[in-house]
Amino acid sequence: MSDLQIRDIAILHGASEEFFTKLESVGNERKLDKGKIVFIHEEQAENFYILTAGWVKLFRETADGAQSIIDILPAGHTFGETPIFEDGLYPYSAEIVEPSVVISAPLSLLKEELQSNNELSMNMLKHLIRYKRGQDRELEHMTVQNAPQRIGCFLMRLADSDSKGPVTIHLPYDKTLLAARLGMQPETFSRALAKLKEQTGIRVKGAVVELDNLEQLINYSCQVCSSEFPCKDVVSLK
Repeated sequence: MSDLQIRDIAILHGASEEFFTKLESVGNERKLDKGKIVFIHEEQAENFYILTAGWVKLFRETADGAQSIIDILPAGHTFGETPIFEDGLYPYSAEIVEPSVVISAPLSLLKEELQSNNELSMNMLKHLIRYKRGQDRELEHMTVQNAPQRIGCFLMRLADSDSKGPVTIHLPYDKTLLAARLGMQPETFSRALAKLKEQTGIRVKGAVVELDNLEQLINYSCQVCSSEFPCKDVVSLK
């Protein structure tokens, strides 16, 4: 159902062949439509999930019923695995935001493999640390970057960092969700995007962003950041 194979999932590198054999045997692969809730916050965790196509939103609901977005993950990521290290409850809710292919498997299978496989345990720890660094970097961006610069940073992470000429970027999901992902209200996002176009010369046509070269965004968005592009400590959005 997807070109992405479970052995290609970076966080699972180091897992044993026996683990992958069991995963292929007991894993349940499903096509899920946009808007499908996979699990909810503080639900008892029984499965973890592998996203092989599409995008999934991780969020919590605030006291007033609004959503606080934790992350939006692309294909190639796992989610719902952290209850292994916590209290057995999902620490967030998960919702499909674009048509996706998801494999679910018992959390106990992953836990048993982690307990017996030091290589996988170290690899997963490495990814969790890298993810935490990415979140720390985003907190920095919220402090030191203005709204147009944050949009520019997001766009750069969708681009091929080795590109030397014209670049075309396809927004992975709708602009309302993108605004929420960046911690902005839709009207703030619209104004910031307009300013970004004015300041850098990028062109936006619906869900397609075109620019002559990445330097247009690098010079604008990276000037106040403590990191350099490409950000090696930020988890890729691709």
